[in-house]
This record gives sequence, structure tokens and C-alpha cells, in this order.
Amino acid sequence: MPPTSSLSAVLASGKAVISDGALATELEARGCNLNDPLWSAKVLLERPGLIRDVHRDYFAAGASIATTASYQATPQGFAARGIGSKDALDLVALSVRLADEARREHLAEAPDAGPLLVAGSVGPYGAYLADGSEYRGDYTLTPGEFEDFHAPRVAALVQAGVDLLACETLPSFAEAEALLALTEEFGVEAWFSFSLRDGAHISDGTPLADVAALLDDQPHVAAAGVNCVPLHLVTPALSALRQHTVKPLLAYPNSGEAYDSETKAWGSGGGETEGGPADLAEGTPAWRKEGAGIIGGCCRTTPGDIAAIAQTTR
Repeated sequence: MPPTSSLSAVLASGKAVISDGALATELEARGCNLNDPLWSAKVLLERPGLIRDVHRDYFAAGASIATTASYQATPQGFAARGIGSKDALDLVALSVRLADEARREHLAEAPDAGPLLVAGSVGPYGAYLADGSEYRGDYTLTPGEFEDFHAPRVAALVQAGVDLLACETLPSFAEAEALLALTEEFGVEAWFSFSLRDGAHISDGTPLADVAALLDDQPHVAAAGVNCVPLHLVTPALSALRQHTVKPLLAYPNSGEAYDSETKAWGSGGGETEGGPADLAEGTPAWRKEGAGIIGGCCRTTPGDIAAIAQTTR
């Protein structure tokens, strides 16, 4: 991989760091059928080049971070498709190579675009369950069980050369504790990003104040924040975190539509009708004031949304 700066070094410059937007829903928009427990990881098996294309389009839009297609790429998930552990972890490594290839291709065309970073996506145990529980956190595992679940993927991502880990859409405080120990063990920078019950609590009901306190004195945690949340919850959540941590914050909410985990469909809601911004670009100035050093998009966001964020931060 080409030389890059660390995320913490980039954040220390004070410049806004723009992450990418949705991968899975962008792949769907390009013709992929992701009605599958593997979700975007399914495309690693079927059309990996398309993942590289999406990463490249986000870099071209102004993103400086590509998040790998490993959110639901776990040995346990692939085992249900008859894929062995070694092959499954090779697919996790492939997700890193695809992001790096997109980075190299973009830098060949825009050599002054760097530093560009590859973030290895580590989705929660609830994502593997594929029943919407990453928005509830209503599952209980021991610390050892959480670590056993996450360790093989984390190891594969680190060995493949990611610049950082994106521990994302975390609904569970206990799971965050286990991932914190695991990322420290592997000696890799990480961000921790949570799903929300409301503007003051993560999905399992833990106050954001407790989350901030957990992460605040951890030197390998580069940023803390929220993702895959409605637009109107971002500002109150960042405000709640800021009261209890000096860490840079991050926010990559959904487009403004609401997801129904039972019907697995998107509908209206979550944007300006709830008192929040109409879109990512409109919300960016307020989120920056709350301390968000990293801003991007999650479900249903597009390269166009990332380009609009980039325009507001110039």
C-alpha cells in the first residue's frame, strides 16, 4: 500500500476529514441484489470489481477515507454459504485490496488528493444476525464470545494493511468494551461509532456519556461518534459526547429516510420533518461546530452527497 498518514495525524491538522458514503445501497443502485444475510459482503463473491468502482467514485467525489466491504464479512456468515474459514478471511483481505486499488487509481489521476486512508469496517455481532439487532443491541454475549467473534476478521483486516479500523453501528456497550480491548491488542488505530436509541443513548440504552468516558483516555481510539442514524439525532448526540470527551467526533448518518428492520424497506422520516437538516450538506456546518472532525454518509447516501459535503468544507 502507498505511504499514508495516520487518521489521528490527519485529524490533528484541524482540517475536515470526509469519509465515504453508503456502499451497500450504492451497490444496489448499480444493479446488485443484496437481499441476503451477507449484504454487501455478497458482492465480494460475485462482482468485486464493482466494489472497487464505488470506492473510486467516492474518492473522486472528495472522500479521503474508503470503508471496506467487510461490515458483514465474517467467517460465521460465510460458513452458512459453505465457505470455509480460510476462504472467508481471504475475502475479508480482498475487501482491503479493492479499497487500496481504488486509492491507487485515484492518486494516479489526482496525485495531490492525499492522504487517503482505508478503514477496515468491523460491523457488530447484530449485523451477522441479519435481523436488525444492530439497531437494538438486544443480544448478550460474554466478553470472550465477543472477542472470539470479532478477532479473526480484525486480524485479517490488520494483516491486509488497513490504516485504521471502523468499529461501526455498535448498539451494545458490552460489545464496544470487547472491541476496545481487541483493537488495543492488535495495536491499530480505530474509530468507534454507535447506533442510537435517541439523542442521548446508544441502542441498548447506555448513555452516550458512558460511551464517551469509556473511549476518552484510549490513545488508539482516534475518534468517536455515530452512524446509521437519522439526521435529526446527529447534533444532540455529538453534543452529548462532546461534554464527556476531548476526542475528535465523527458522524455519518443516513440520507434522511427511515429504515424498517422488519420489512427491510426505507421510507420517509428522519430529516427536516423531525427538526433536523434536510441533508448531509446542510447538517455539516452544525456538526463541525459540535466537534465532528470526520463527516460522511451511511445508508442511502451517494457520491453526490459526499461531493456536497466536500463543497461545504472548502
